[in-house]
Amino acid sequence: MAVYQPSATTAPYTIHPATRLGTVHYTTADLDRQIGFYQDILGFKLHWREGDSAGLGAGGEDLLRLTEQRGARRVRGTTGLYHTAFLVPTRQELAQLLKSIAQTRTPIQGMTNHGTHHAIYLPDAEGNGIELAWDLPKDTWPKSFAEMMQHNRALYPQEVFSALDDDAPWTGLDAATTVGHVHLHVAELAPTDHFYREVLGFEIPMGMVMDTAIFFSAGGYHHHIGTNIWQGEGAPPPPPDALGLRYFTVVLPDQAELERVVSRIQAASIPVESSGNGLLVRDPAQNGILLTSAA
Repeated sequence: MAVYQPSATTAPYTIHPATRLGTVHYTTADLDRQIGFYQDILGFKLHWREGDSAGLGAGGEDLLRLTEQRGARRVRGTTGLYHTAFLVPTRQELAQLLKSIAQTRTPIQGMTNHGTHHAIYLPDAEGNGIELAWDLPKDTWPKSFAEMMQHNRALYPQEVFSALDDDAPWTGLDAATTVGHVHLHVAELAPTDHFYREVLGFEIPMGMVMDTAIFFSAGGYHHHIGTNIWQGEGAPPPPPDALGLRYFTVVLPDQAELERVVSRIQAASIPVESSGNGLLVRDPAQNGILLTSAA
């Protein structure tokens, strides 16, 4: 398969560099089980619970929202979530998380030093992908995707544990933890590129394009959104009773920036609907995106 080549056309709009990600929202079949996993293993705090929904995080805004749908099932071979990256502020915090994972004998899927960040990969209680991430100092990041791939390597447990401070008791997820990025399964790369880059205005950082994946960011970050066709080109969206992603949140710095993005979406004849404190739009693979403003 040939390497995907993004359009050479310069995107007419660049999303505001202060754009970041916010809450991710999942459908769950067992709310209690998922709350227990995120609290007991990863140190999330339960922010609120009402009926069949709950919000969890590190004490500030919700990082994760869960809504229970009894009978929801894991469906393979569709678009949707690959993983959500929860970004911690220090190496010490990443080490505390790995220690908790080890003490609870929670299986992981791998650990990687990407050159831009350290990552620990694992599934949650229902198979949703998690990346626990800590960013390396930005001035040490690779200058190109080729350089990143050359230095991409395994991350060893002893490297992570070297940051542990045994005199500092862990009381749960650090309050400065955020949603660093989401990585999505999509159906086709070309319409995905058009939507995220030419409509929303994200950029491709460091030329991060592969034959089956493409990455997007705002403000020079290594990536806020990853997309891939690893479920197969033309993969369908998940059915209504599927476990997993309902939407992820893109937070614009103010209402004016939100309105600029929405106007571009409307000009592209893409449906937008009101939802809670934001506006819901879907990418070409039907992944949900809640657009909101920090203000």
